[in-house]
Amino acid sequence: MTATFVQQRYLTLMQNTVATLGHILKGVTSQEAATFRDGPNGWTTLEVVCHLRDYDEIFYQRAIMTLEQDNPTLPAYDQEALAVERAYNRQDLGQAYADLTVSRQRLVALFSELTAEQWDRVGQHPHYGPFTLATAALHVSWHDTLHLEQITRILTQRVG
Repeated sequence: MTATFVQQRYLTLMQNTVATLGHILKGVTSQEAATFRDGPNGWTTLEVVCHLRDYDEIFYQRAIMTLEQDNPTLPAYDQEALAVERAYNRQDLGQAYADLTVSRQRLVALFSELTAEQWDRVGQHPHYGPFTLATAALHVSWHDTLHLEQITRILTQRVG
Protein backbone atom coordinates (compact mmCIF):
# COMPACT_ATOMS: atom_id res chain seq x y z
CA MET A 1 0.00 0.00 0.00
CA THR A 2 1.26 3.44 -0.86
CA ALA A 3 0.78 6.51 1.27
CA THR A 4 -1.49 7.93 -1.43
CA PHE A 5 -3.75 4.87 -1.17
CA VAL A 6 -3.99 5.22 2.62
CA GLN A 7 -4.54 8.97 2.51
CA GLN A 8 -7.32 8.58 -0.05
CA ARG A 9 -9.01 6.08 2.26
CA TYR A 10 -8.87 8.60 5.11
CA LEU A 11 -10.58 11.18 2.92
CA THR A 12 -13.24 8.67 1.85
CA LEU A 13 -13.91 7.76 5.48
CA MET A 14 -14.14 11.43 6.42
CA GLN A 15 -16.78 11.96 3.72
CA ASN A 16 -18.71 8.75 4.25
CA THR A 17 -19.09 8.96 8.00
CA VAL A 18 -20.93 12.27 7.72
CA ALA A 19 -23.14 10.84 4.96
CA THR A 20 -23.81 7.78 7.14
CA LEU A 21 -24.74 10.05 10.02
CA GLY A 22 -27.28 11.76 7.76
CA HIS A 23 -28.94 8.40 7.09
CA ILE A 24 -28.95 7.56 10.80
CA LEU A 25 -30.59 10.90 11.63
CA LYS A 26 -33.43 10.52 9.10
CA GLY A 27 -36.69 10.50 11.00
CA VAL A 28 -35.10 11.60 14.29
CA THR A 29 -36.96 14.58 15.71
CA SER A 30 -35.18 17.48 17.33
CA GLN A 31 -36.91 16.57 20.58
CA GLU A 32 -35.62 12.99 20.43
CA ALA A 33 -32.13 14.20 19.54
CA ALA A 34 -32.12 16.49 22.58
CA THR A 35 -33.73 14.04 25.02
CA PHE A 36 -32.12 10.60 24.96
CA ARG A 37 -28.67 10.46 26.55
CA ASP A 38 -25.66 8.20 26.52
CA GLY A 39 -26.01 7.34 30.20
CA PRO A 40 -27.07 9.56 33.10
CA ASN A 41 -24.40 12.20 32.46
CA GLY A 42 -23.78 11.41 28.81
CA TRP A 43 -24.39 13.49 25.75
CA THR A 44 -27.50 13.55 23.60
CA THR A 45 -27.47 12.91 19.87
CA LEU A 46 -27.79 16.65 19.30
CA GLU A 47 -24.79 17.37 21.51
CA VAL A 48 -22.72 14.78 19.64
CA VAL A 49 -23.61 16.26 16.24
CA CYS A 50 -22.65 19.74 17.47
CA HIS A 51 -19.42 18.32 18.90
CA LEU A 52 -18.54 16.73 15.55
CA ARG A 53 -19.23 20.02 13.77
CA ASP A 54 -17.01 21.98 16.15
CA TYR A 55 -14.36 19.26 16.11
CA ASP A 56 -14.05 19.78 12.35
CA GLU A 57 -13.35 23.47 12.86
CA ILE A 58 -10.75 22.71 15.52
CA PHE A 59 -8.99 20.23 13.25
CA TYR A 60 -9.18 22.63 10.33
CA GLN A 61 -7.49 25.36 12.38
CA ARG A 62 -4.89 22.92 13.69
CA ALA A 63 -4.16 21.78 10.12
CA ILE A 64 -3.70 25.39 8.97
CA MET A 65 -1.31 26.01 11.88
CA THR A 66 0.63 22.88 10.97
CA LEU A 67 0.89 23.97 7.34
CA GLU A 68 1.91 27.55 8.12
CA GLN A 69 4.23 27.04 11.10
CA ASP A 70 7.09 24.72 11.88
CA ASN A 71 6.10 22.23 14.58
CA PRO A 72 3.44 24.44 16.20
CA THR A 73 1.95 23.75 19.61
CA LEU A 74 -1.64 22.91 18.77
CA PRO A 75 -4.27 24.41 21.06
CA ALA A 76 -6.17 22.25 23.52
CA TYR A 77 -9.87 22.64 24.11
CA ASP A 78 -12.34 21.49 26.72
CA GLN A 79 -15.13 19.67 24.90
CA GLU A 80 -17.43 19.70 27.93
CA ALA A 81 -17.02 23.45 28.44
CA LEU A 82 -17.58 24.05 24.73
CA ALA A 83 -20.83 22.06 24.84
CA VAL A 84 -22.11 24.22 27.69
CA GLU A 85 -20.78 27.51 26.32
CA ARG A 86 -22.37 26.93 22.91
CA ALA A 87 -25.56 25.42 24.36
CA TYR A 88 -25.34 22.37 22.13
CA ASN A 89 -28.55 20.82 23.39
CA ARG A 90 -30.60 23.90 22.49
CA GLN A 91 -29.43 24.05 18.88
CA ASP A 92 -31.45 22.88 15.89
CA LEU A 93 -30.55 19.33 14.78
CA GLY A 94 -31.10 20.00 11.08
CA GLN A 95 -28.95 23.12 11.15
CA ALA A 96 -26.22 21.45 13.20
CA TYR A 97 -26.06 18.56 10.70
CA ALA A 98 -26.09 20.96 7.73
CA ASP A 99 -23.24 22.92 9.32
CA LEU A 100 -21.34 19.67 9.94
CA THR A 101 -21.74 18.75 6.27
CA VAL A 102 -20.28 22.11 5.21
CA SER A 103 -17.44 21.96 7.74
CA ARG A 104 -16.57 18.43 6.66
CA GLN A 105 -16.50 19.41 2.98
CA ARG A 106 -14.10 22.21 3.91
CA LEU A 107 -11.87 19.89 5.94
CA VAL A 108 -11.80 17.22 3.21
CA ALA A 109 -11.04 19.87 0.58
CA LEU A 110 -8.06 21.07 2.61
CA PHE A 111 -6.69 17.55 3.08
CA SER A 112 -7.35 16.70 -0.59
CA GLU A 113 -4.93 19.43 -1.68
CA LEU A 114 -2.02 18.32 0.51
CA THR A 115 1.24 17.31 -1.12
CA ALA A 116 3.09 14.19 0.02
CA GLU A 117 5.41 16.38 2.07
CA GLN A 118 2.53 18.27 3.67
CA TRP A 119 0.88 15.04 4.89
CA ASP A 120 4.02 14.54 6.98
CA ARG A 121 4.06 18.03 8.50
CA VAL A 122 3.90 17.86 12.27
CA GLY A 123 2.50 19.87 15.14
CA GLN A 124 2.51 19.15 18.86
CA HIS A 125 -0.88 17.87 19.96
CA PRO A 126 -1.71 18.81 23.58
CA HIS A 127 -2.44 15.18 24.53
CA TYR A 128 -0.69 12.99 21.96
CA GLY A 129 2.57 14.81 21.26
CA PRO A 130 3.89 14.83 17.68
CA PHE A 131 0.88 14.82 15.35
CA THR A 132 1.26 14.75 11.56
CA LEU A 133 -1.50 15.79 9.21
CA ALA A 134 -1.78 12.12 8.21
CA THR A 135 -2.34 11.28 11.87
CA ALA A 136 -4.93 14.07 12.08
CA ALA A 137 -6.89 12.58 9.16
CA LEU A 138 -6.78 9.16 10.79
CA HIS A 139 -7.86 10.69 14.10
CA VAL A 140 -10.87 12.43 12.52
CA SER A 141 -11.98 9.14 10.94
CA TRP A 142 -11.47 7.22 14.18
CA HIS A 143 -13.30 9.92 16.17
CA ASP A 144 -16.23 9.83 13.74
CA THR A 145 -16.68 6.08 14.09
CA LEU A 146 -16.70 6.32 17.88
CA HIS A 147 -19.49 8.87 17.73
CA LEU A 148 -21.48 7.04 15.05
CA GLU A 149 -21.58 4.04 17.36
CA GLN A 150 -22.52 6.29 20.27
CA ILE A 151 -25.38 7.93 18.36
CA THR A 152 -26.81 4.61 17.17
CA ARG A 153 -26.66 3.32 20.75
CA ILE A 154 -28.40 6.46 22.07
CA LEU A 155 -31.12 6.24 19.44
CA THR A 156 -31.99 2.65 20.33
CA GLN A 157 -33.78 4.23 23.30
CA ARG A 158 -36.39 5.57 20.86
CA VAL A 159 -37.77 2.08 20.28
CA GLY A 160 -37.03 0.64 23.72
